[in-house]
Amino acid sequence: EGLRLEETGAIVEAAGFGPGKAFVESARADRNRRLVQDLDPQAPDLEGYLFPDTYFFARGTPPDRIVEEMVGRFRREMTSERTARLKELGLSVRQAITLASLVEEEAVADEERARIAGVFHNRLRKQMLLQCDPTVVYALQRDNRYRGEIHSSDLSYESPYNTYLHPGLPPGPICSPGARSIEAALHPALTGDLYFVVGEPGRHRFSSNLEDHEEAVRRYRRDTALSNRRR
Repeated sequence: EGLRLEETGAIVEAAGFGPGKAFVESARADRNRRLVQDLDPQAPDLEGYLFPDTYFFARGTPPDRIVEEMVGRFRREMTSERTARLKELGLSVRQAITLASLVEEEAVADEERARIAGVFHNRLRKQMLLQCDPTVVYALQRDNRYRGEIHSSDLSYESPYNTYLHPGLPPGPICSPGARSIEAALHPALTGDLYFVVGEPGRHRFSSNLEDHEEAVRRYRRDTALSNRRR
């Protein structure tokens, strides 16, 4: 879960199924976009639709076959119940999987996934910027500009994927979300939360207003500084 096309390609290569570059090219080829054409006619590639799971292939299986199996697994995840839920929420498949990919990148603890999804739903409903750091990282990675960590100057990097600059969801998924994140995106927690920031390891502090959020950020910075001094 949470891997980009290039990262999945690296795993395919490490498993002995040829160059990762060939896998990425297959996932971006026009001939394979047809695998999701009915679900997402606007998909420029298969980012987000290569379902994360354990797969078994015969030695020498070509990239196209691996891609086809992973997309087939994704399609099985899009059950009639989930498709009906999409319609209830007024989301396209692309929008839902994009949202799920943001949840996947932000969440650590499973029990927080629905609450994180709820924050994004609330912000979208209020037409607030999502301000999701992983979208900035993805934008930088796409353009080979990522320096290993996000800097404040990166938040103004011009890209349609930068949700600090552009309202709404980014143009498409930023990784391959797993079933738990897809479920969270379709069944978000019903809260008044609009903000979250890292709290204790693997957890977040959620807030419904800016004042509380800023205090949570200050607390995070104090805790981080204290932890660094103890090392």
